[in-house]
Amino acid sequence: GSLEHRRCLYLRTGRACCQMVEVLLAALILVCSSVSCGSAGGYTGLPALGGIYYYQYGGAYSGFSGADGERAQQLDQRFYLLKLPIARAAMAVGGCLLVFPCVLILVSVLQVPWHFPAWLLIECTLYIVIAVGTVPALYYFLHSLLSVYNSSVCKEREQLYQSKGYQGFWCSLHGAEIAAGLLGCMAAMAYLLSAGLAVRDYRTVHEQKEKPLQL
Repeated sequence: GSLEHRRCLYLRTGRACCQMVEVLLAALILVCSSVSCGSAGGYTGLPALGGIYYYQYGGAYSGFSGADGERAQQLDQRFYLLKLPIARAAMAVGGCLLVFPCVLILVSVLQVPWHFPAWLLIECTLYIVIAVGTVPALYYFLHSLLSVYNSSVCKEREQLYQSKGYQGFWCSLHGAEIAAGLLGCMAAMAYLLSAGLAVRDYRTVHEQKEKPLQL
């Protein structure tokens, strides 16, 4: 009865709302990272939709013939393999960031912070560490992608596709990768906000626990 009511009330607090936003941002980061992993920059780089694009465009490499077609396939493979470790790392980070706030929501719903207020200080520390760590992680993510796009493989691939009149194979960050970077920045700000809310809730719990003693 009253215990379940108090647990449900947590989901209406500012800290819970901020954690739900973190879950949403992490899910979006995971999606954008998977798009970066699955896309080589054009319709020939979408393995899961290869058959659809093959019939829609009349052949995945319809503008190529002979050695050019084989070279395009090789460059697509090499370009995809260059991006794969970066995208997988980003997906792993996005998955961890998705699980983290979910665990904190569960812990708070079970009222662990009320019985063990120091947990809120631990939570605050974790949030600050993750927020600070997000900055070099974003730098590594974008720097690594730019290194791939500046590679000779990407440049040759871009020139080969442009020579056949294909567009969309430029050696630059695409929308999903830029979105992942922006979402990472937003997530870092949400973590700092959650850290501040955790400190505020610690003070509130501490004051409420002292009231019976004062009476």
